[in-house]
Amino acid sequence: MPDGHDADGQERALRREIERLGDVVVAFSGGADSALLAWIANDALGPGRARAVTAVSPSLAPEEHADCEALAREWGLDWTAVTTDELADPAYSANDGRRCFHCKSALMDALEPLKAGATVVLGVNLDDLGDHRPGQDAAAARGAVFPFVTVGMTKADVRGLSSALGLRTWDKPAAACLASRVPYGTPVTLGTLRSVAAAESGLKAMGFAALRVRHYGELARIEVPDADFEDVIRRRAAVVETVHAAGYHYVTLDLEGLRSGNLNHSLSEG
Repeated sequence: MPDGHDADGQERALRREIERLGDVVVAFSGGADSALLAWIANDALGPGRARAVTAVSPSLAPEEHADCEALAREWGLDWTAVTTDELADPAYSANDGRRCFHCKSALMDALEPLKAGATVVLGVNLDDLGDHRPGQDAAAARGAVFPFVTVGMTKADVRGLSSALGLRTWDKPAAACLASRVPYGTPVTLGTLRSVAAAESGLKAMGFAALRVRHYGELARIEVPDADFEDVIRRRAAVVETVHAAGYHYVTLDLEGLRSGNLNHSLSEG
């Protein structure tokens, strides 16, 4: 459990910010950040004034969609799933450094009919501001607000407050969209996303909770925390079989371990 954080003070500040905004629509992916935001908004404003909306597309892992539905049921959220079709946008499929901008634009388009005067809120925290995330710019340009940033909360703060509130998402591994597994410049296709989803779902079913399967054509590069290396090697045959079943011919283990957003380094080097 994270400690050293003023959970009570942060909860009060977050509630005040949500109440100040009034009716809100939470972009709800089911991760630790958006889950805390949805829980606080629902508790502070109540269903009807606080709505949680999950954008469903091939870039959302099936287990994440299922967990969003489960959390909504457990917490009594006013929850809606909407379908987005980023792949229909050639600018998104081209997968340049602005892919996330186009993705968030599609999200904001999908949320527009549901707003009815409410403010769209996203679970962006202070740590997110230091990475390459053009999607934040797209959302902000369309009027979205980042309550965690407003009240000065980091990722550790989010996990600490979630733990203090007893939310099971407090230590949930980060799960970025599946398109983030595809190197910039490699087109994002439905087949690619399905292969990544199948490989990751299969490995998660084996018990590897935190991982990424990076897509390099016929080659899959598996990233897991350093502590899981020995388990991957010990169960090598099953790991290879699982990834082969997803359509990859070659299976590699990245010796640098799990690094969220590591494909963004190619943008700074370019």
